[in-house]
Amino acid sequence: MLEKTHSLSSKIKITVGPEKLENFSQNHVTFYTKYSSFVFRSLKRTSFQKFLYWMLRRENIEEHVVRAVYVKVFPLQRKNGKGLAGNCDTTRGKIRIYPKTVKFCRIFTQKFGKNTLLVYAGNRARAALIHELLHLKYVADEEKVRELAKDYFFIFTQNKPANSSHTLFVYTMIFNAKAVEK
Repeated sequence: MLEKTHSLSSKIKITVGPEKLENFSQNHVTFYTKYSSFVFRSLKRTSFQKFLYWMLRRENIEEHVVRAVYVKVFPLQRKNGKGLAGNCDTTRGKIRIYPKTVKFCRIFTQKFGKNTLLVYAGNRARAALIHELLHLKYVADEEKVRELAKDYFFIFTQNKPANSSHTLFVYTMIFNAKAVEK
């Protein structure tokens, strides 16, 4: 189990994958660097680490199974062209969290504003990490993982202060992403 010190926090790192930096403009590199730093801080927040400690205990997921959580600097596009929020190598215990694209963030900011984008980015990463951690136990059961991730993320959002007016709005955005991307 996770120790009371929330040792999962010490396993979170920002990494640049094999992407070639020359494929990105300086503005994009700056944007993605700031995005990954923000996500890194969001995932390491004490309140979220306490929640993960509780969730992993409840699911009987051992701490040593999680070897590393990598916050990737650049997004990963699937073969179908859609972006990936995260993935999990269950045999190695390595989880990767990916950002949204600059284009998505620009459109999102125009529609909803920068503050909502920040709330969305942090919570999207949290939801992705919850999802990927559940894959360590429910390796091949995507439907179960999605259902549990949604439930656990909802529980996490309910523990936030009542003054967070974005909570339900962002929860809906994350789990109904098609509505946001239109």
